[in-house]
Amino acid sequence: MGSEPGKNEVVDWDLAAQIGRKLVARSPVVSTFEAIEVVDQLRRFAAESVGHVQEFTGLTAPDPGPPTLVVDRQRWVEVNVEGFANQVQPLMDKIAATRTNQISGAIGAVGRRVSALEVGFLLSFVGSRVLGQFEPFLPSIGAAGRGTLLLVAPNVVAAERDMKLRPDDFRRWVCLHEETHRVQFTAVPWMREHIAGLIRKFLLATEVDPGVMLTWANNVSRAAGDIVRGRGSVSLIDLLTSPEQRELLDQLTAVMSLLEGHAEFVMDGVGPTVVPTVEAIRLAFNARRAGSSSLDSMLRRLLGLEAKMRQYRDGEAFVSAVVAQVGMTGFNQIWAVPQNLPTLAEVHEPAAWVARVHGGVRRVQPVAAAPEPR
Repeated sequence: MGSEPGKNEVVDWDLAAQIGRKLVARSPVVSTFEAIEVVDQLRRFAAESVGHVQEFTGLTAPDPGPPTLVVDRQRWVEVNVEGFANQVQPLMDKIAATRTNQISGAIGAVGRRVSALEVGFLLSFVGSRVLGQFEPFLPSIGAAGRGTLLLVAPNVVAAERDMKLRPDDFRRWVCLHEETHRVQFTAVPWMREHIAGLIRKFLLATEVDPGVMLTWANNVSRAAGDIVRGRGSVSLIDLLTSPEQRELLDQLTAVMSLLEGHAEFVMDGVGPTVVPTVEAIRLAFNARRAGSSSLDSMLRRLLGLEAKMRQYRDGEAFVSAVVAQVGMTGFNQIWAVPQNLPTLAEVHEPAAWVARVHGGVRRVQPVAAAPEPR
């Protein structure tokens, strides 16, 4: 996973993993019996969720892929460091093809360590909060091309304790969301490569000229100071992207809003049939998202995680509106070809997507026995 001598890498990945593991918050204290129980339940509920998700959505995942991995916070950090390293390889290749002496002066050993600190800190922050993640791009933790579902047991336990929820209900609810992501990628065979292609284009559009990179660094430093003092709301992503990249980022944001919003829609739609306390869970979870501390809010703005929170809200509103207009079968046309994915503008105006894909038809009668939302 780590950098090899002589490679033009911008991050010391091994150091990033070490920092992330060290800085991530301590896991909640559980007994041996509790630890065994939560791992067993998460695996079992994840397996049970596949059928519920497929029945509700009308999507068929012919092969769910490798078993679900229930991990601790440190292992989640390690997996995501490997994921970052894997996904930024196109940028590494671009750097290697540039003027090596200039690049090595701008991002030498010190720069790689600073970048490692930044990556490690980011992952330690997110790693104490994320409940689960479908990882489609890492063959080292699953079968190539099929991805693997990760559930972070300590974070699930911490969240259910903090919100005072029924553990078995909350664990089922989380599994419904994450299994929806697995179904999205396994039932829609082109989705993985489509997203990977957008990420690849985004990285290849990165400016690697040392002078430009230095200007960006100065801008980031000033903006970070403004955010800490409560005077700014621009994230690091906003500062480190070019106009071309922002267009690509809009496409990525649109598809991620769809995927996250669809998962939210499914977990709440399926919920009443298998999670008796689903309404209480949703109320508590929304309050938890909105009720973070001032430090937490500042870090989320700085890292661009506020935009991630908006993806859930905007995406779910889009899915709900489209299903209300054209039914689940009509909505599922979104998975037919990449061209049917919504633009970012359409995420905020679902009727525009319906008009483009369905020719303005307000409701499409199901042609198969695909279920409507319950």
